[in-house]
Amino acid sequence: MHSWTDTLRFAFQPVVNLTTGGVAGLEILARPETGDILAEARRDPELDGRLAVSAVRSAVRRETLLPLHVNVFAGTLADLGGLTPLHDAVRQAGRLPWEITIDVGPPYTHVPQQALLEALAGLREQGFWISADGVGDGDVPLRLLTDIAPDLVKLDASVLGRPAAMRAMRALCDELGGLLCVEGVETELQCAAALSAGAQLAQGELFAPPSRLPTADVYVPPRSPGVVEAPRSGPTVREFVRPAALLPATASASQVRALLTGSPDVSGVLLVDRDGVPVRSVHRSRFLLSMSGRYGHALYADRPAAKLGDPPRTVGVDATAWEVLDVVAVGDRDRTSDDVAVVDRYGRCVGVVRLADLVRALAENRVEEAAGLNPLTRLPGSDAITGEVDRRIANGRTFALSWLDVDHFKQVNDGAGFAAGDELIRSVGRALLHAVSGIARVGHIGGDDFLVLADPEGLEPLAASMLDVPWSAGGRPVTLSLATVLCVPGSVTDHREAAACLAPLKQAAKSLDGTSWVLGHAGLPGHEIRRGSRATTVRAG
Repeated sequence: MHSWTDTLRFAFQPVVNLTTGGVAGLEILARPETGDILAEARRDPELDGRLAVSAVRSAVRRETLLPLHVNVFAGTLADLGGLTPLHDAVRQAGRLPWEITIDVGPPYTHVPQQALLEALAGLREQGFWISADGVGDGDVPLRLLTDIAPDLVKLDASVLGRPAAMRAMRALCDELGGLLCVEGVETELQCAAALSAGAQLAQGELFAPPSRLPTADVYVPPRSPGVVEAPRSGPTVREFVRPAALLPATASASQVRALLTGSPDVSGVLLVDRDGVPVRSVHRSRFLLSMSGRYGHALYADRPAAKLGDPPRTVGVDATAWEVLDVVAVGDRDRTSDDVAVVDRYGRCVGVVRLADLVRALAENRVEEAAGLNPLTRLPGSDAITGEVDRRIANGRTFALSWLDVDHFKQVNDGAGFAAGDELIRSVGRALLHAVSGIARVGHIGGDDFLVLADPEGLEPLAASMLDVPWSAGGRPVTLSLATVLCVPGSVTDHREAAACLAPLKQAAKSLDGTSWVLGHAGLPGHEIRRGSRATTVRAG
């Protein structure tokens, strides 16, 4: 009698880290030779659970060290209350739960949400990572997605042609502390779109098709100079995590040597206790040098590898790239090339980061930032502000967008000279930075025009700092105009609409005598005059 396992095979497709160009994991895909076992599994939670176990066992037979992505239907988790057989299979295979990501897939319709959330909480407690699969083309409710707070969101390829939706999903991932992965990437243009939206991971035929054998050999297109990633506050460790080579703390030196010689891409091995907490770090070059020295093999082969290791350097999974550099900078100089272990809130290792990846990304980040700075004030341009506006809109946050400029600036330049005009602009820029330090963002969009993005409660301190003090250029008194549009959730759809609401308010402010401030609300008629008085004629400026 034939079993469904007789005609079932599995394929492996890499999940690619777009920042490092390396493979972050392997998704295991069921490939039945006959029938539609996935349709059966969707209706039969027990069968779906057995498929997950078979997927892990198939990866073990291929002897891959890479982290694994295992597909499970949402209904299966809610019905079974967890995946105890899967946990057992992972342990029997010598793998650790935090090397496994559970790709939770649709349908979600009619799935008891509380039961699903409880099952996911149990899996997280055991150490598994959670991915929300098929987002964008499935039926996962947005509220449920935020309740799940997945470590990874896999965006369906159908969203690739909708950049606003992709950027919004990246903003949501940032808020939830997860990563964004785009599936089904087939062309370099689609890859560029994923990068522009800020996706950190991707899958698809472009990088590598599903194959019967696990592979770490993928194609990643070179970045186009025209591709600019979605603005963000700075790179985080999550974007650079590579799979870690892990062995038990009791491993012998010969076991570590076998792993290193069989895996030339592995730069080091972390020895972990039974809970997955790193206890020693074994650096590839230093270890192999000790083993290859005179009597090295005889001295160390059967001894614990921990004797040839060092105390591990660790950072939390939410650390920034700059914090990793701080960790690397402390201690022996000969350890600057050591991998840094990334640990979760329980101290368990979830991967490693390499110094070279961080330095390269931080250098690129600085170059991009410098390219966008205004040469006069060294402030960022409009892109930095508009990107943040879109993120706040996507997150449903109330914000205030303000436009500040100098009245009659051309006359200031003509009368006091361009040098005095330049110094005035620099002084306004410095004062703005000081006024909003830590509470708002400032951009210099050219000439005498500045943009300020702030929370509503920061408006009065901003206005007082900039409008209630005397300004001059070359001894000539100067006044400033400030226009502000207050945007509540749902009042604007993107930064373009916010800017369109701000434009008439700027005109209203410029029509007032002296220093002025006009405040309006997006989507509502009229405005409030906070500073200034009505002029007899409308001024140009």
